[in-house]
Amino acid sequence: MRRKFGPLTILEYICLVLLAVLFIFPLFWMVASSMKPEAEIYNDMSNIKAFLPSFHPSDWFVSYKQVLLRFHLLGYIGNSLFYGLCVAVGSIIINGMAGYAFAKLNFSGKKVLFGLLLAILIVPFETILISQFTIIHSIGLVDTRLAVILPALAGAFNIYLFRNFFMAIPKEIIESAKLDGANTWQVFWRIMLPMSKPAVATVGTLAFIGSWNDYIWPLMVLTDKSKFPIQVAITAINSTDPVYTNQVMAVLTISTVPLIIIYIVAQRYILEGIGGSGTGIK
Repeated sequence: MRRKFGPLTILEYICLVLLAVLFIFPLFWMVASSMKPEAEIYNDMSNIKAFLPSFHPSDWFVSYKQVLLRFHLLGYIGNSLFYGLCVAVGSIIINGMAGYAFAKLNFSGKKVLFGLLLAILIVPFETILISQFTIIHSIGLVDTRLAVILPALAGAFNIYLFRNFFMAIPKEIIESAKLDGANTWQVFWRIMLPMSKPAVATVGTLAFIGSWNDYIWPLMVLTDKSKFPIQVAITAINSTDPVYTNQVMAVLTISTVPLIIIYIVAQRYILEGIGGSGTGIK
């Protein structure tokens, strides 16, 4: 059915456009400020030029070159990519196995454990931060890359997402695979995961974005600056004199644009994954 185009529809689109502008204009200002000299940023604050780059193309990438020369930015980006990829792959495997267990395996206390899992969804991360740090410290992982990666691998929402997808896969498929000699791991790896591609893409993408944006936890467990992800490094860059606004905006742009590209590419899979989380295969 085609949607009727009336006054309410027009009002709805106007509200959506205004909301989009509200969220997007700081991004435009950030990118534009990174592509102009320091003085122009403050001179253009009161007019539309604030959202436009310098009128001289030769100035567009000067701040990027300067910040790359002043700081080991590529190393920080490499750290973020390493953490993000490890967390994304690990999240798919670990949360997928947990979701499979809750969906298709029978064991004592299953309903109680799943109820506790759902309860964890309402617990703020900040309330367990100190306890989590204490555990990492007690096993000697402070100031290691594993300290950043391991706590981010399992997530209650990701397990719930996988579990709902797996619930929709007919048990006859699993029984047929077992009759052919497949064990539990083979059923999970060769049948369940390939049939739940939207969930795999959603968990992998959200895990990568969450790891890339993480600031508090890496700041707590890392002291070696060479291991800092880009988000933690930004704080150090912003406090290193002299501080230039256009260079700060260049660093923020470098740290933001990759996430926008990833989200645009994976948007369809994320919508399929979240949209199908209550019914399984989408």
